[in-house]
Amino acid sequence: MYEPNLGDAKPPIYKPMDINAAEALLKEAKEILDGLGIVFFLRQGTCLGAVRDHALIEWDDDLDTGSIIGLHDLSEDLIESAAEAFRARGYDAIIVEVDTKISVELDKYGTHMDWTCYRIIGDHVLQTPGVKIPVSLLTNLKRIDFLGEQFDVPNPPEEYLRLKYGPEWMVPKRTGYERDILNLIPDQESSGGLGKVMQLMRRLLPQRNTGSLKVLDFDKRPVKGAEVLLASTVLSGLIRSSTGRDGRTKLDLPNEGPYMVGVRYGDHDEVLYAETLVPGIDYVYMPDPDVPSNRYNVMETYYQASKAQD
Repeated sequence: MYEPNLGDAKPPIYKPMDINAAEALLKEAKEILDGLGIVFFLRQGTCLGAVRDHALIEWDDDLDTGSIIGLHDLSEDLIESAAEAFRARGYDAIIVEVDTKISVELDKYGTHMDWTCYRIIGDHVLQTPGVKIPVSLLTNLKRIDFLGEQFDVPNPPEEYLRLKYGPEWMVPKRTGYERDILNLIPDQESSGGLGKVMQLMRRLLPQRNTGSLKVLDFDKRPVKGAEVLLASTVLSGLIRSSTGRDGRTKLDLPNEGPYMVGVRYGDHDEVLYAETLVPGIDYVYMPDPDVPSNRYNVMETYYQASKAQD
């Protein structure tokens, strides 16, 4: 298996968005969606900043908005129409559809906004990386003053933010909040019938789904007993595993997509918030002493480097 070299290209890091450009984009997006009669709300970090700080979070890297398919007269056809309206106003608009949601990835002014339209699952929606948010919080939205205009947020917003970020949501955290989010997700073993079905599927389809993750330390040596946590909206709960003597643990993935990956051993603890992983691939994780957090596409970077050396 490929061992990363110090001279390899390093994985990218999230860069804070330009606040002025982000404010302009959010106001313009509101104008477009309001003009189409589409109800949307601020969510995740954008909601956190609006409610807690009354401002966009200075280290946030994108804007997060949401709507609910089947609520407030939102249909899937209307999502496509909205994407076309954004394109007409100079936005790059890419629609990404999965079982739990339809996301419209919007870019303009060098700023990214994710407008996610969730599908209702029972009495909740699933927000990345698998946090259940009751539909009751998203039905009768609360209107707040923000950036000189009025925006909708979940109601009550304090309960939404507690569910999304944990009981310390009022404490600003540039790093470390990712681990708080992982701690909110129940283990897959305790997540009910869906978890049992997914575990059975992985046992029946090991050749298609099973890859691995090799954990290395700062000296590129395999780490035995490292804790690896895996979460995603395509999973029914948090998957825990630990590495063996060779530093490896299995990765049983139901499909390609974004996953949240936590790696902890000794005093080292890093959570990768959005790793795009593919079933059946052998990945490598290596920490960076100069970048202890805020990295993304870490495993993909090392995997692509290994392919280039083949």
